[in-house]
Amino acid sequence: MAGRVIDPSRAPVAYGRRAVPQLFEELQRPEVDWRNRALTSLCDLLHDPELIYQTVNGGFLDQLRVLFADEDPSVRSKTCELLRIVASHSIGRQATLSSSLLPPLAQLLDDSSSSCRRNVLRVLSSLSQLPAGSHALLTLVPKLMQKLMEEEEEEEEEVQVLLLSTISSCSRMDPLSTLAADGVSLLSQKLSHRSPDVRREAAAAMMAISICEDGKRQVCAEAVLPVLVALLQDEDIEVQVNAAGGIMYTVTTTPGKQQCLDLDIIPILLDLVSKEKEEEEESVEKKRRRKARTVYCLRALTALAEAPNGRRALLKQLPILAARTEAAEEDQDIRRAAQTAVQVITWTP
Repeated sequence: MAGRVIDPSRAPVAYGRRAVPQLFEELQRPEVDWRNRALTSLCDLLHDPELIYQTVNGGFLDQLRVLFADEDPSVRSKTCELLRIVASHSIGRQATLSSSLLPPLAQLLDDSSSSCRRNVLRVLSSLSQLPAGSHALLTLVPKLMQKLMEEEEEEEEEVQVLLLSTISSCSRMDPLSTLAADGVSLLSQKLSHRSPDVRREAAAAMMAISICEDGKRQVCAEAVLPVLVALLQDEDIEVQVNAAGGIMYTVTTTPGKQQCLDLDIIPILLDLVSKEKEEEEESVEKKRRRKARTVYCLRALTALAEAPNGRRALLKQLPILAARTEAAEEDQDIRRAAQTAVQVITWTP
């Protein structure tokens, strides 16, 4: 009778609720192979939310701090992978933020192992999905911006997306940290990247820092608006949405209005506003994106109408905007944005 085949890359796992405590005990063994095997088995097990709950409430997370400083790069990388799996769940993110793991985790951004660095960024990106996570990571923004400058190789595209995603979340919490780290200049370089994922996250971060007055001023001063206007016709709709959002915020300033009018942006915005409604079978997420793009464009047009030459141009295009205020099936947010635009365009003293 043939014996049972045992996977040598994984540690034996105890039955039931004893499995997690047993594997964390294995992590304290001096042999590197044992630690790696235990980590691999834990990564398999913790895809089960119930076991993540047991790990968090059993106080096991703090044991990972020692492994962050392990001499073996594969141990450090697998430890970060394990934390990434934990942080993929809300309870895991909250527990990680409440733990003492963030400072030693941040130090691994400079780890010699590219796999380890990538897993660290995956953890940070997950943590930044929570407002408390974005707030906790604000002090890391200068470091993240520095890493963004370093990651230019094609094979590091995922790393750039993770960096930009985290920077974007932190910028929505407080854009000043990103602006102080030369954010407008660095992010503008990524707006023309060949990857739509990189362009999407860069445009999202640019929109976030365009909310504050200093961000608007820098966007105008560093000639970012021509790039954002070009992105309104990007092949990726999410890129279009984020570019429209950045423009919407920036055109509330006089320099922003003038630059956009000089770029002849009105026909582009009107074209996006007047696009035909999509098919019924279109996904809910895609409908949400199209709605956001339309609302952002309408609000940008409303701001442009505050400039005399913008109003003159838009008075000739009122039927396009009026059409978005009349249909009974029109989305209420779009209808209100269109009505506001018409009111501003037709306003007389």
